[in-house]
Amino acid sequence: MRFLIRTLITAAALALAALVIGGIHVDASGPLRNTLTLIGVALVFGLVNATLKPLFRRAGGCVYWVTLGLAALVVNALLFLLTEWIAGRLGLPFAIDGFWPAFWGAILVAVVSWIVGLAVPDRAPPKS
Repeated sequence: MRFLIRTLITAAALALAALVIGGIHVDASGPLRNTLTLIGVALVFGLVNATLKPLFRRAGGCVYWVTLGLAALVVNALLFLLTEWIAGRLGLPFAIDGFWPAFWGAILVAVVSWIVGLAVPDRAPPKS
């Protein structure tokens, strides 16, 4: 259930990014297809972040430290672009027009997901 909620939160954050940031497009025909596309992209984004982000953190630990974490913003943008590439290969009509829309989109998706995620507890409270 938590996975489903987090996926829907990410899909909503992707929708907001597509509305607010020029250069991020969801070009499905109709609101239902747009929603399904965003959920599909959210699943891909979650998979990419769950598998590759920890590898980048381990491999580039010193770079993260030297740049005071700014390298993480670049890595997030690159992972967002990778998500767009995979979504395109899966036939999902999601497009990003370059690095800077991916950079700002990744930041917006992360911030919105974090804020909304604060309201969704990670685990159920322990039973007494």
